Amino acid sequence: MKQAVGMIEVYGLVAAFAACDAGCKAANVTVEKFDKNKPANADSLPVPLLVCVKFRGSVSDCTAAVKAAEDAANRVSGVVCSHVIPLCEDDTEKMLKISGFDVD
Repeated sequence: MKQAVGMIEVYGLVAAFAACDAGCKAANVTVEKFDKNKPANADSLPVPLLVCVKFRGSVSDCTAAVKAAEDAANRVSGVVCSHVIPLCEDDTEKMLKISGFDVD
């Protein structure tokens, strides 16, 4: 059975770990691989690295996890954006497996 996915993109790895920890404590979710992005305007950002944390579970659990993650990340360095997808298409599922941390 397919699960929902909740995603939150934050400024920096410390905020990502804080967000991940809070989301996992708030709801019955599992975590996909983190993803990273260093945008062209990185020098103008509060932290020059964006990290995406991806939660998997029911829609209500993913929503609760993302909310808790947002609160935690905002106490560290901030949130870029967040979103919950109730039911992913097969191609979206494939994209969730990609991680910039796997690339040198």
